[in-house]
This record gives sequence, C-alpha cells and structure tokens, in this order.
Amino acid sequence: MSVKQKTIAKPVSVTGIGLHTGVEVTMTFKPAPEDHGFKFQRIDVEGKPVINADVSKVKGTSRGTVLQEGEVGVSTIEHTMAALLGMDIDNVLIEVNGPEAPILDGSSAPIVATLKEAGLVEQEARRDYFEIKQKIVYRNEEQGIELIALPDDEFALDVMISYDSVVLGNQFATLSSLKDFEKHVAPCRTFVFVRELEMLLKNNLVKGGDLDNAIVIMDQQMPQDELDRIADLFNHEHVQVDKIGVLNNLDLHFENECARHKLLDVIGDLALVGKRIKGRIIARRPGHMANTEFARILQKECKRQTALNSAPEYDPNDTPLYDINEIKTMLPHRSPFLLVDKIMDKGDDFIIGVKNVTMDEPFFSGHFPDEPVMPGVLMVEAMAQCGGVFVISSLPSDGNYSTYFMKLDNIKFRKKVVPGDTLIFKLKLAGPIRRGIANMIGYAFVGDTVVCEGEFMAQIVKN
Repeated sequence: MSVKQKTIAKPVSVTGIGLHTGVEVTMTFKPAPEDHGFKFQRIDVEGKPVINADVSKVKGTSRGTVLQEGEVGVSTIEHTMAALLGMDIDNVLIEVNGPEAPILDGSSAPIVATLKEAGLVEQEARRDYFEIKQKIVYRNEEQGIELIALPDDEFALDVMISYDSVVLGNQFATLSSLKDFEKHVAPCRTFVFVRELEMLLKNNLVKGGDLDNAIVIMDQQMPQDELDRIADLFNHEHVQVDKIGVLNNLDLHFENECARHKLLDVIGDLALVGKRIKGRIIARRPGHMANTEFARILQKECKRQTALNSAPEYDPNDTPLYDINEIKTMLPHRSPFLLVDKIMDKGDDFIIGVKNVTMDEPFFSGHFPDEPVMPGVLMVEAMAQCGGVFVISSLPSDGNYSTYFMKLDNIKFRKKVVPGDTLIFKLKLAGPIRRGIANMIGYAFVGDTVVCEGEFMAQIVKN
C-alpha cells in the first residue's frame, strides 16, 4: 500500500540557546509543497539562503552535524531531523535566525511537541522509500565503529554504545518502528562527561551548555575546587557532588537513556540520505562523523537503485538491436517458451528487452482463464532469458554457450500483467562476470511501473 507524503498544517516556532554557539535562536517550521523535503533557511543572512538537509551539504561533525551552503551554515540539526522523521513528516521549510538549531532540553521532545501543535496534512504525492536490498557496511576498525544496513520491512534500529567509564560502560537500545519514536526515543537527552567540558570549551564548543540541556556525567573523583573552576568557566553556579554519577542528580527517563539518545542521533543523521529508509540499521559505537559517512554510502546506493528502477525509454518504431531470429541464435528456447521478442539496447553492463503480451499466449488458457494474468514465474524466466542474451552476446563468437540458473533472490511481484501489456525488461550487472558466474539485477516494467524485480545468478557453460 502506498503512503502519501505529509507536511504540517500551520507554521510553528521554538526558541532557545544554541548548545555550541550560546546564541539565542528561533526556529520556525513552515508547511512545504510535495517533494520539497527538508530545507533550512537562514533568514538572518542577506538573501535568506536555503540549505538542503542533504548529506552532500555536511561540512562538519564535531559534537553535532553541520550543514553548509557556500559560506552559510546551520549546525546541530540532528535532533530536529530526528523529530521530523519521528513525526512522519516529509516536507517542511525550517527558518532559523541564527547559525545553530536550539538545543532546548537536549532531546527531540520539545520539537516533537511543537510539530504536534502544528498538526499534519496529507498530500497527494506518494512517498518514496529507499529499500535496503542487501547488506551495506561502514566500518572504522581503528575506533571500533560499525554501521550495518540490512533488509527489513520497516525502518528499525539497534544501537550499541561503549565507553571506558565506570558510570557509562556498555548500553544497548532498539527501535522496531518509528511509531514508537515519540514515547521511547524523543525524550532522550544528549550527554557529556565532566572531564570533556574544558576541552570542548577551548575548542569553541558548548558555549550554551547547561545542566538543563544535557546529562552531565562525572565518572572519576574530582576535587570540589576543580568542579567550581569548571562551573565558573560556564558562568554556572557551583554544584556540590559527593559521588561519581550524573552530575545534576536529575532522574533519567530510561536506564539506557544515553544509548537511546545515540539512536536518536543516528535517525537524525540518516535522514540526510534524502529518502525514507526501509531497512534495519545496526550501529556499534556510532557518532556524527560515522553516521554521516554511512549516510553518504546509503545515498550512493539509493541513487544507483533509482537509476536502475527508472523505466527505460521504449519507442516501438525503433529498429531493435536483436530481433526474434537473432535471439534464437543465442538462446536454446523456442515457442512457447521463448519469452523475449526483441532486444532494444545493450551496454557494457545492461540490456533492455521487450515482450508483447497477447491474448493467445498458451498459458492464459489455464492460468486464471476467466481473468487472464501472466504467471509471475514466467516474468522471472523472461528476465532471465534477457540476461542470458546479454551474457552470451558478450562472449567470444567462436563458441556455443548456455546459461543456467544458480540462484534467485529478492523476487517481488508488484502488479498484475494482463493481455495487451508490453513488458520492458531492464537488467544490469551487479558486478563483473568472474569464473563464468554472472550476477544481475532485473526489473520488468509496464509503462513507468515496476511489475516485477529480482536478483539473478547464472553459470555460463560452453556446450
């Protein structure tokens, strides 16, 4: 079932201090048209430049994600992006009158509440998804970081964090559906260690840091005069601490709140892929740099899939590259089992084929005869034959070859094919042909609609 895009019903705003800049800023969310996506607009800068919320615009990841267009940027956007995804929104213009999104209480909860106040409006356009079809991995072995995307019917996440700390060691958090985001993830606040604070301040960060917008953890004993000195650096009142633990003695929302906040950050950073993800993300020791590097990898794969998913242009008046008689010289199949009528195009790693589905196809007499439907297995066979033509036509002409199935994966049937339809097949190599093994990804279209797709592995055998 297709899902419609959504925007908000009216403009709403939040105001607060930027965590790193310490500057008060107002962020206003405004309704946006279909296919607009998420965009930030710096209304305090001449010309009011717009910055797309896209991983290609990421220019920094030091303790937060920074987007930049030209000389103008907006930082610490991850909590905002997570809230937008968590509230099932697709299109919003986010006006901001400063260089950083407000930190508020260090979580996404205030933004979620603001977006709920605005209300949602369903739009006419269908939402596009990036479906994870095979394992995708980002790994930084030196830092022990790993992010993995696996196929799944929903956007789900498992996050593990690990710190060399007696207070915060290993924690795990999971989210099976974004429907649970508001309750189980949005309230989870950012965190920092006391031992990091002075270094962060020296690096021009956390100027807006406060006990009200972060979980501050003291995991090693520190003299009171040292604590007072750090408090003075932040112009904060002195705090008495008798034991290690959470410095401000606040109540954690969840025992694993820190891991849940890291999960929130992963959601916000991966929103920069630009499409909703259908897949399970497993993240070990994630951070903004790793998250955004992984988002680049996912976006690249998404663009590759989109190009493959796009229907090839077909003009029936064009002369085919191979007609039916030429196809018969390459394939051993014959009527009624020769299921490709002509090949229209072929490149180094792809092939385009056509089959005209007519009422007198022999399988219609027994397959739903009162409402003829082409068997799905025959669509798969037709794609495989198209792939066979690609492989055999690429081999030396001094041999006689056949191709045989070894494996089929991720076969999906999207729509019925009936008499009168013209099937257009598009197959692309998934990698180089090695040792007589060919892997291809195939799509079957009727018009612009994908009706069938799958992955094929075949062995090339010399007869």
